[in-house]
Amino acid sequence: MPDAYSITPVATVVGGHTTVADDYQGGVEAIIRLHHDYPRDTLTGLEEFSHLQVLWQFHLGSPDDVALHARSPRNNPAWPATGTFVHRNHRRPNRLAVSHPRLLRLDGHDLHVTDLDAVDGTPVYDIAPWFPVMGPRGAIRTPAWVEEMLPDYWSTSRDERG
Repeated sequence: MPDAYSITPVATVVGGHTTVADDYQGGVEAIIRLHHDYPRDTLTGLEEFSHLQVLWQFHLGSPDDVALHARSPRNNPAWPATGTFVHRNHRRPNRLAVSHPRLLRLDGHDLHVTDLDAVDGTPVYDIAPWFPVMGPRGAIRTPAWVEEMLPDYWSTSRDERG
């Protein structure tokens, strides 16, 4: 195994979602508060971008939750058992996630965002602007169960699909 690498959060999520949920992540505003030991000018120019790339940790999960085996997504036997690195949740070894929230505005050290699927208090390890040119290249392919599992992920409420 490679040597361990230590990282320190650069920001914290303030507000937004207060409980962990599998769906209904859309439309909620939150603040990514850059820690004050970083100068404000580290954010200069970020307001020119519509979306961010945010690396954060499932801090409410535990190392005991990590599942190093194949299992069905959301424990639904209708979907195939898939390995740890096929899932996008807190059961991964480092419990890290990447999100692409929309940047609404900057206010000092506060990045006001929407559509961030992290909860209040989440440590943020990196913030970068989203560059579409650096996104996936070529055709994107996913198995059918992904769309079946996530039709409500970015819905704003259980009533939205009604």
